[in-house]
Amino acid sequence: MTALRKKIFSEFLGTAALVGVVVGSGIMAENLASGNIAIALLANALATFWGLYFLITCLGQFSAHFNPAVSLIFLIKKDLDIKTFLCFIVFQTLGAICGALLANAMFDLDIFQISEKIRIGSNLWLSEIVATAGLILIILLSPKEKTAIMVASYIGAAYWFTSSTSFANPAVTIGRVFSDTFTGIEPYSAIYFVLYQLLGALVGMLIFSFMKK
Repeated sequence: MTALRKKIFSEFLGTAALVGVVVGSGIMAENLASGNIAIALLANALATFWGLYFLITCLGQFSAHFNPAVSLIFLIKKDLDIKTFLCFIVFQTLGAICGALLANAMFDLDIFQISEKIRIGSNLWLSEIVATAGLILIILLSPKEKTAIMVASYIGAAYWFTSSTSFANPAVTIGRVFSDTFTGIEPYSAIYFVLYQLLGALVGMLIFSFMKK
């Protein structure tokens, strides 16, 4: 397998696994929390923290963006060429959808679902700008050997300090459309989340550029 194919497969596999963790742990948390949303969110956040840390650590030797917004910033920085960028975002998105479908199947739900969970509001959009900008800053400012723990820790914290619970990832957002469960998001809401996530990524890049002057 060529180096590029390994990177593309790593992006597909990592994003699929990440969404599987997010959606699957959300389903399990909701099933066991007896209606206690705080406990369900805590369980979901912890599972995402651990999953993200392990995935970045294990797949980082190949490629571990798992996020079109991150790949966009690396394209702007000229660390990715346009062909690789396009391949990444396509397979990240496909991976995210597959991860959601897999989570549905593991919990004996209808495999093909479309979420009806509405997430609309200026506070949620602002949260996605903040969450994604922060993620980009963490990635760009962290020492490479600490990226996995820094990113996982930030996302785990951002579950709690943002009203949107920090999606911060266009591919994951699209994947979560395909599970009408605790972590789902309906398609119309997802469109806005993706737009504000991309805006947040650019804000993060601008802040980084200002700090590096």
